[in-house]
Amino acid sequence: MGGVCSGGTPKQKREQVAVSRSVPNLHTPSKEASLASESKGGDYTKTPPKFGSGEVGRPSSRDVKPSKPSTPPREGPGKAAGKGSFLGRAGTMSLDRAVDVLDTLGSSVSNLNPSGGFISGITSRVSKISILAFEVANTIVKGSNLLQSLSEENIQFLKEGIFQSRGVQILVSSDTKELLSIAASDKREELDIFAREVIRFGNLCKDPQWHNLDRFFSRLDMEDWEQKQLKVAAETRIQELSSLAQYTSELYHELHNLDRFEQDYKQKLEEAESLNLPRKGESLTMLLTEVKRQKKLVRSLKNKSLWSKSLEEIIAKLVEIVSYIYQEISDIFRDNDNKLVTNNPKEENLPPQRLGLMGLALHYANIINLINTIASRPAYLPPNIRDTLYHGLPLYVKNALRGCLQANGSPEELSIPKLKAEMEKTLKWLVPVAANTTKIHQGFGWVGEWANMGNEFENGKPSSTNLIRLQTLYHADKQKTDLCILQLVTWLHRLFSLMRHQDEHDEAPGFLSEPNL
Repeated sequence: MGGVCSGGTPKQKREQVAVSRSVPNLHTPSKEASLASESKGGDYTKTPPKFGSGEVGRPSSRDVKPSKPSTPPREGPGKAAGKGSFLGRAGTMSLDRAVDVLDTLGSSVSNLNPSGGFISGITSRVSKISILAFEVANTIVKGSNLLQSLSEENIQFLKEGIFQSRGVQILVSSDTKELLSIAASDKREELDIFAREVIRFGNLCKDPQWHNLDRFFSRLDMEDWEQKQLKVAAETRIQELSSLAQYTSELYHELHNLDRFEQDYKQKLEEAESLNLPRKGESLTMLLTEVKRQKKLVRSLKNKSLWSKSLEEIIAKLVEIVSYIYQEISDIFRDNDNKLVTNNPKEENLPPQRLGLMGLALHYANIINLINTIASRPAYLPPNIRDTLYHGLPLYVKNALRGCLQANGSPEELSIPKLKAEMEKTLKWLVPVAANTTKIHQGFGWVGEWANMGNEFENGKPSSTNLIRLQTLYHADKQKTDLCILQLVTWLHRLFSLMRHQDEHDEAPGFLSEPNL
């Protein structure tokens, strides 16, 4: 951004007048202005923003308008942000977004240059990302994964694959509308997490116009922006940022290599000094050459990666991506009447006994994995495996188990192959759900996790690494899951009884019996 006099050009003055006229009450003292001044400093965590809930309405006359004419808004019930929603309107061009950000935040910026950059006074303050590059790259990958999950291919896989899977149909729900509601809520929550990180980085900018982006997001209204143009812009931005994140991933690894080389050189140097050897020996010279080569590589990657970019430049692109993702979620998850599906199923529609909300999903996954291990190797079990399984069973399963074992009758009713076949039918669809639960609970991690992903996030195909909650036990109904585990444990007990009966140890106890029961 070049230097510009504080008065600006005549064209810029006309643009400034147009913007100020479009927001006549921007600096009028009001309750909102009081709250804004009290929250100065950007502590967005005090009032956590939430993405979309409630009925859809048209933008109010008090909302900020872009300085240039916009496309007339759609008439109808299905095109606006929800009541109390975090995000609403998405801009199409960086110039429009700049005006919106400035107006919404009540910035004192006096001029807007034609290229979409901001000029505050005479000089522009920017901050290099530097060591924050790894955190920013982590956020970019999250946004890229979320955007990719909303592609036509992935949404089709969601509706025709995940929704129709046995795990979802049996443990979650067979109602497509309810499943859409759950999926929409999960996507909004992912977007909320992504946007919070963008807000945090915005507050770290030296340029104050990027501070308090939570206010900007909370006042966005959905208008009839050109969706194709907005989509192309967002995809271009995410491709640019993904390329920078990829170089940042390489920088992460090469910095580790540089540290290792320097430690090796330091150790060899100390050994040479302790033995009174020359400091220019062959091994030391080779190590020093390697250190210099590695430093040169690191410098090159810093220039290509997020490390050398300005935080303000990256935030501008991330804000555009956040806005587009919000509109895309709103457009995708609508019912046949073009209304948003139920916005908060976690509170309104879902039964309270969901494993994820109760913090039990990982525990149940471990139980299922243990049952699968026992069933696959019944003849080779550690001595304490029975007690480990029993003590981990849910209380309902423990209480119901004795009655089920007593009601099953003699072990000759089902043969060993039939029992194994019955267990296999259930474990075939249940074990993958448990495995996904374990995998997703390992978390996205911080820097190391995304750095080790390579460029998986850049391809356009559904990735097995990008699991969603519906593929895990998070939304599984506790009562239904308890019944599945009870049936499996009962079959397991009968399987061991039959195996011992075959060995002519009729009096031997089954797999689960006294003193545990």
